[in-house]
Amino acid sequence: MNRAAERARCLLPGLWAGWQLCVAALATPPLFAMLPVHEAGRIAGRMLAQEAYTSLALGVILLVLERLAARRAAEAGQGSQFSVGMVLALATLLCTIAGWFVIEPMMADARAGHGPLSFGALHAISAVFFAVKGLIVLALAWRAAAPSVSPAPCVSG
Repeated sequence: MNRAAERARCLLPGLWAGWQLCVAALATPPLFAMLPVHEAGRIAGRMLAQEAYTSLALGVILLVLERLAARRAAEAGQGSQFSVGMVLALATLLCTIAGWFVIEPMMADARAGHGPLSFGALHAISAVFFAVKGLIVLALAWRAAAPSVSPAPCVSG
């Protein structure tokens, strides 16, 4: 793995965590405080859609970078080709797909009174997936900063 790829593997989780925190803690709450609920929900939905597509891209990029790091570590006799970082990257993709691309389309039907679950229940499930994804991304960032845990340490020391 070249130096630029190693740096990207170390930098991306922190940037991703910041992006998620901005959407969840900085951008969304003021919408609901200042706008009618319907309009705030529409704008928040647009931001969350952008976050979901960004998460797909970052999840795939991190999965590839973690795979390269794990392969390099395995070739050096320092671990398996299937690393914890790869599992975490896959988990972020699962949370994104389940939370946005599976649950969110069901919300429109639930709002119209169709489907087995209410809008509130689906919203709660989607929010849990978003929160779990945030925790996993923070774990990726934490691991990237810990030289003894990562297959190819981000911090030299």
